[in-house]
Amino acid sequence: MNGTMGVVIGYDGSDHSMQALDWAVDEAELRQLPLVVCHAWQWPYGDGDPAARDSLRHAAEHVLWHGADCARAGSPGLDVRPDLYEGSATRRLEELSADAGLLVVGSRGLGAMARAVTGSVAAHAAAHARCPVIVVRGRGSLPRRSRQGPIVVGLADDGKADAVLAFACAEATVRGLPLIAVHAWRQPPVAWGGIAFPALDPMAVRNAADNWLAQALRPWRERQPTTMIESRTTQAQAGEALAAVANATLVVVGSPHGRFGSVTAAMLRHAPCPVAIVR
Repeated sequence: MNGTMGVVIGYDGSDHSMQALDWAVDEAELRQLPLVVCHAWQWPYGDGDPAARDSLRHAAEHVLWHGADCARAGSPGLDVRPDLYEGSATRRLEELSADAGLLVVGSRGLGAMARAVTGSVAAHAAAHARCPVIVVRGRGSLPRRSRQGPIVVGLADDGKADAVLAFACAEATVRGLPLIAVHAWRQPPVAWGGIAFPALDPMAVRNAADNWLAQALRPWRERQPTTMIESRTTQAQAGEALAAVANATLVVVGSPHGRFGSVTAAMLRHAPCPVAIVR
């Protein structure tokens, strides 16, 4: 993660963005990167009253400086850079993501918004950012657990596993946590006489999935020998398998630019912890 802007956090003063700010401070501190605290505001009334417009801008400045001050208080010595933007929050976060190593946003739980990719700053950022995005679910301060759970990564045999693994391994390494890699497999059916039958021996399909996952993880185990990496293959739905990992600190998934895959959408609705989306 070497984006020139470091870690970018979209901050609006809500409980949800306060939780995201906590996470973003940790990321910037662990990776020794600057933290950009971004707050966008818009005047919705045309030309309007200049005094009222100035008042709205001052209120936006207050929100931004509060967020920046909270970040500095949480991590003395952290390079905190406030960014006040007049205009669309979605546009500004997408712009900043082009030069960022990571974008962090808060969410109430995206639900249908995640499927439609409209109407939500978090949903738009998660779908369109040009860097990895962490969506921090829930509200209020993050609970400080005495024992952190693993980083969990979902991997698909689609030729793009390396990018997702690179991010997940980096998270596990800087946090000193184990990594659990999950790969869901399905037995392809064949239809005969209007009835679907298994096309292959289930054990053969499972063995092929085990072998693929072992091959995908081998170079990362060699590169990061101090990080414990566990592999799991399952015939369950990928989203269910990822959400079922107990006490996870972060779930990492891959997703194409501009939209959500079914697994990513499921995680944004149901994951019990923050979700990282890697292009």
